[in-house]
Amino acid sequence: MPTLPNLKIKIFADGADPATIAKLRKNPAVKGFTTNPTLMRKAGASDYEKHCRAVLEAAEGASVSLEVFADDPVAIETQARIIAGWGPNVAVKVPVSTTKGEFLGPTIAKLAKSGIALNVTALTTLAQVERVRDALEADVPAIVSVFAGRIADTGRDPMPIMSDAAKALTSRPKAELLWASPREVLNLYQAEAVGCHIITMGADLLSKLDLYGKDLDAYSIETVKMFHSDAVAAGFVLGAGR
Repeated sequence: MPTLPNLKIKIFADGADPATIAKLRKNPAVKGFTTNPTLMRKAGASDYEKHCRAVLEAAEGASVSLEVFADDPVAIETQARIIAGWGPNVAVKVPVSTTKGEFLGPTIAKLAKSGIALNVTALTTLAQVERVRDALEADVPAIVSVFAGRIADTGRDPMPIMSDAAKALTSRPKAELLWASPREVLNLYQAEAVGCHIITMGADLLSKLDLYGKDLDAYSIETVKMFHSDAVAAGFVLGAGR
């Protein structure tokens, strides 16, 4: 079985199903967890606090990012303070802006000054990274989540942006750069190369980690076998045998 190289980057599992989180907590490659309201909804959450607390219990002390869902600065601050009180391993996810595009720097600054560990999320530009950096406290832990996968979806190469983002955060030694929304396992190695501290990965990508260094000729044959097996299972017939 191929094994992962000695990576410095931490892998956080992306999801909100407590049972899955409990299972992944036993995986030594997974160092923490990230959630968001979309994942919470997919996991069937109806009582937000109850579900978040179930996630925290399943995480057994590992870092968990739990997100606010309000859309005005005052309500966001209130929710952030409530969520921060749910456990010492909580990083409160606060979006970089409201749905109207209002930068939440002042709110981020207030929360950081209070010593609340934040995960500032939904960033896509270096300018946003720099503005968030300036709102953070140098001695308070924080995560800055840049959605590299969404950047790539627009036809832009996220690597230069992520590299510059890592450099921009050096003045905040307790701020960690997170590569969010990866699209393929290759992104793990790219994130490591540009100096990201964390990458989020869903269950689909986590299941492919043991493919590292796999023999490509063997992989080719496995692929051919899969196509042939599925054709046989489907009962496909052409020509004389029809």
